[in-house]
Formats: sequence, structure tokens, C-alpha cells
Amino acid sequence: MTSTIGNELISLDALRDAARTIRDVAVRTPLLPADDLTARVGAPVWLKPETLQRGGAFKLRGAYYFLAKLSPEERARGVVAPSSGNHAQAVALAAKLFGVKATVVMPTTVSPAKRAGAERLGARIELAGTTTADRMDRAMEIVAAEGQTLVPPYDHPWIIAGQGTAGLEIVEDLPDVGTVLVPVGGGGLAAGLATAVKLTAPNARVIGVEPEGAPKLSRARAAGKPVKLEKTGGLADGLLAVEIGTMPFAHHQAYIDDVVTIPDAVLRDAMRFLLDRMKLVAEPSGAITVAALMTGAAKTRGSVAAVLSGGNIEYAGLRALLGDG
Repeated sequence: MTSTIGNELISLDALRDAARTIRDVAVRTPLLPADDLTARVGAPVWLKPETLQRGGAFKLRGAYYFLAKLSPEERARGVVAPSSGNHAQAVALAAKLFGVKATVVMPTTVSPAKRAGAERLGARIELAGTTTADRMDRAMEIVAAEGQTLVPPYDHPWIIAGQGTAGLEIVEDLPDVGTVLVPVGGGGLAAGLATAVKLTAPNARVIGVEPEGAPKLSRARAAGKPVKLEKTGGLADGLLAVEIGTMPFAHHQAYIDDVVTIPDAVLRDAMRFLLDRMKLVAEPSGAITVAALMTGAAKTRGSVAAVLSGGNIEYAGLRALLGDG
């Protein structure tokens, strides 16, 4: 496998190695035609529902590939993952599949659905503050004290390659794709997917979509380097990193064509659309690409594929967000 050192970009060989590794573990999510969005956009729109992935989000792709690349000795010491929720569940599931112990460090504000998901998968739960830095600091303490291996949420070549397998699948299923929309949190999914798309369908546009309350990629592109935001906030709790990852940003600079920001006010409409029209449950972070299409914020060309990154929200959460409409 061709990997990366420093901020070198991952290769197509690395992406294909990841795809082979996860093939019998991760769900190969379909592309679903979205007729109502097609009518709005004026071009065919397809949705890639990683909401249907094992663990409820795309994160299993990177987590499983990362654990697979560890030595048996490293895995045997256990793994620890700092996460706002979805990465935690993915690492817990990957660890369960490998038969090793997992500790996940989650924010004190973690949603009940995401905490319960990690607990069901057998992970030990640690709560630490509300920021990415709080979680990473506690995770590193556990690494030092217990010898567990850190599984970073996005800033690592194996994670980026694993997440990028979703991009390979999009191009395999829709070779003439013209535009791909992808949510942006810490940047691992956007980095891997953009790389996969550009290396296999170089004429396609890739648009990153982030919440207005956490415009870390927009700020980074303006500055030419990752910028730490003073604070972030909003409904899309999976996309609220305060700073884009260094390694993901190198890939974004090479392969992402545009970035748009979406206000919280339209995320509920996108979630309701997915529920009513597509019969899909998406958390706010997962629905953000559909919000970008519904509002016209994303300027597309040709056939469109929009990634729904996750669906880790349960009835109580849906009722709280959508019950008054």
C-alpha cells in the first residue's frame, strides 16, 4: 500500500487497498435516485445514504481500516477514540469485530443515541468537556496511562483512505457524475472522498458543505492553512470541529472545488424531506448536503451525488427537532 508521510496525499492504490480491506465488513451503500430533488435542481440527483452503514454513519470505513493496519500487538493493547459520537461508535464496532477492547472519549453534551450506541457495542465510555481539544487531551492521557492505541477521528492517512472508499463507490455506480456534495467536519470524509472522486472522475466537481456555526474549512481556505475557531455551535453536532485537520486540509486544497455554509434553520427541512420523501432518517449533520441542494447554495453541474454522512438520531431526537412542524 502507498501511504502518506507528513501531508503527502494518499494515492489511488491506498484507496483501493482500503476498499479491499473493508469489502466484507462495511455496507456498500447504494445510490438512491431523489426525484423531488432532481426536479428542483434540474439534473439527476442521487443520494448515498451512509445512514444505512453499520454503526449508523460512514465512520466504520476509516475505523475498521485503521484497526486492520495495526499490528496484532498494537490491537491487543486496546484502542481509544476521541469523538463527538459517530467515530466512537465506529471504533467500538471495529474493536468488537477484531475482539479487542475500546475506550471512547465523548463530550459531556453527547446525544443519548450516540452514547447508547457506543455502549451497546461494548465500549468503555469516558466523558471529557465539550471541545475537540478536551476529548483529545483525555484520550492522550489514556494512551499514556494504559498503553492503548489512539484512533484519530480524521487526521491520519489510514482514516482518510478508509473514508475515501465511499468516493470510489460513487464513481463506480455513477461514472458520469458531475458534482459530489460531502459534509465537512474535521475533514477526513471530505478529504478521502474528494481524492477518490478526482482520481477516478477528474472532471467532476466536489463541493464541501459545512454549518454556518462551524466554518472551519471556509476560514482555512481563506487563510491558506487550518485556522482554529474560537468556538463552534449548532444542530449539526458531528460537524462542529473547531479546526480542520492538517492532513485533510492538504487534500481539500488539492481536490475540493468549492465550500458552502448552511444555516441551522434549513437543516430541519432537509431532515423532514429525507424522512417524508426518501424514507430515510438522517441526523442534522447527515442532512446538510440535501439542505445545500434544497436552498440552491451549492452550484452544481451534471448528475449530482450527495452523501448523507450519518443517521445517529433516535425517536426522541427526531421528535424534539421535527415535532413542532
